[in-house]
Amino acid sequence: MDIAIGVVVLVGAATALAALARRFGVSEPLVLTVAGVAASYLPMVPQTHLDPEVVLLGLLPPLLYTAALRTSLVDFKDNLRTIASLSVGLVLFSTFAVALVVWWLLPVPFAAAVALGAVVAPPDAVAATAVARRTGMPRSIVTVLEDESLFNDATALVALRSAIAAMAGAVTVWQIGEDFLIAAVGGAVFGALVATGLAMLRRRITDPVLDTSVSLLAPFVAYLPAEHFHASGVIAVVTCGMILGHGAHRWQSAASRVAETTNWRTIGFILESAVFLIIGTQVRWIVEAAWHSGLDHPTLIVTAVAVVAAVMLARPVWVFTPVLVARLFGRSTEPLSHAAVVSWAGMRGVVTLAAVLLLPSSTPQLPVLELLALVVVGATLLVQGTSLPWLVRALRLRGPSREEDALAKADLLHRASTAGLAELERRIGPDTPEPVVESLRQRLVWRSNAAWERLGRPEAELVTPTAEYRRLRLAMLGAEREAVLRVRDAGGADYEVLQHVLARLDLEESMIDRFDESDEARAGEPLATAAGALGCAHLDAAPQPAVPSAAELVCRACLDEGLRWVHLRMCTACGNIGCCESSIGDHATAHFRSTHHPVMRSVEPGEAWRWCYVDQLLG
Repeated sequence: MDIAIGVVVLVGAATALAALARRFGVSEPLVLTVAGVAASYLPMVPQTHLDPEVVLLGLLPPLLYTAALRTSLVDFKDNLRTIASLSVGLVLFSTFAVALVVWWLLPVPFAAAVALGAVVAPPDAVAATAVARRTGMPRSIVTVLEDESLFNDATALVALRSAIAAMAGAVTVWQIGEDFLIAAVGGAVFGALVATGLAMLRRRITDPVLDTSVSLLAPFVAYLPAEHFHASGVIAVVTCGMILGHGAHRWQSAASRVAETTNWRTIGFILESAVFLIIGTQVRWIVEAAWHSGLDHPTLIVTAVAVVAAVMLARPVWVFTPVLVARLFGRSTEPLSHAAVVSWAGMRGVVTLAAVLLLPSSTPQLPVLELLALVVVGATLLVQGTSLPWLVRALRLRGPSREEDALAKADLLHRASTAGLAELERRIGPDTPEPVVESLRQRLVWRSNAAWERLGRPEAELVTPTAEYRRLRLAMLGAEREAVLRVRDAGGADYEVLQHVLARLDLEESMIDRFDESDEARAGEPLATAAGALGCAHLDAAPQPAVPSAAELVCRACLDEGLRWVHLRMCTACGNIGCCESSIGDHATAHFRSTHHPVMRSVEPGEAWRWCYVDQLLG
């Protein structure tokens, strides 16, 4: 009972603290770690001893798997060289940089110093994701950081095992190389095999409950066999997750994908929050053990500061050296600002906590080494985790704005709708009722228009057709649900029938396009293009007319017909201003059909994107 109560309190406290950190825009790992430290000094909180196997076997696989599911396999291939350099080269460089410092300052053998270096070398996937998510970095940097943090754990764990073997005097350089090769290649092979088997199984599963059950087993099915055969379970889990995530839209049903995404996001949130809270609760006892270890206190403090400095400086040295050399010979176009952010994003976390507990009890100065590992975790979360957002702002870097994302989504949805309409025309048979065909056409038109409408003024300033549809349909669904609940409360229908009807109403409500008002905030930068049009002669040749004054931004055709427009578009050839597809008149499209002028541009505030009617391309 005490264990059950402890787990409930742990998860509840971690969830509440993480929610507060998100609410106030503070680093979640840092808040949770500090809260854990404070809790460890409360008299009712018992001393906690976390078994490393619990972290490595129970927490690490699902944490890596949920991150791998969200990782783009395409982006990973594009950044493979950079990711390999950071996840292998940088980890080894940091390992030996820290080892030299520890060997110089502490009375420990070099193998033990290398073991500590391997423990503190890998940045943490959880911490990197949490900081990148709230900082708003360019996506190219976020991709590199997240992918690096998925694979560097394997390098660090192989180096740690080799160092532990070296302390026993039973390892050679060739054996270390062989172990690393087996770990890397074997882990990738195991991960690919497990992913292939699960993909074949999932093609035959249509029940979301069964599919989710298979998904929950996936990280452990990949991790355990790989570790049993001395391959890297970390690489196996990450490989399996990336492959399954990449192919999910072909191997799983839509209901299964929705259930899997929701479940893994929930699991990841709970585990991430709980892990950093647990890290904090370890601090008090490890500090006391190191403080009374017999090592003089000035040496302990100097070593802690030196190790933190070595960890933080090794990364900039490794990142900047090849960039500066390449720029010296004119072979690099990578901005130094990107290298600066990558070099400073080195927060440590859960793997460091688990790895330091793997050190054998016979390790010289073990309490001191455990303290050094925790100091590195705390210092990187405090210093780098809190200053990284400031660095990103100081370098004037930014991620894609909501407006740019909205434009890209509208363009992609338009392409999808075009493909869907073409397939609809091919599938129409002689017995297909016309109302069914028209209903399907209208659904695609409304979905596409809803995305384009978000590019103009926010709904708070201008009511759009899809916004009105959303408002009215949600009100209708609320009334429908209340009617069903009244029948339920009166005992007027079978419970299973009621549950089925309520589920149908919930499903329809979840499918309605709903956007938060916060997503409508304008960034104040001209919205020019999502990805650009490739090979469109009309967009290349289109002139760039000046935007008329605010008084002239009206749809004359709508005024003549007594209609109301939603957004306005201007023909780049003649300057005619017409209303968009969501407007009743759709006079911009009518102008194209009558004049065959191919390109129009948006004249909504803050927008400068163009559209080619002929090639159906955004540019």
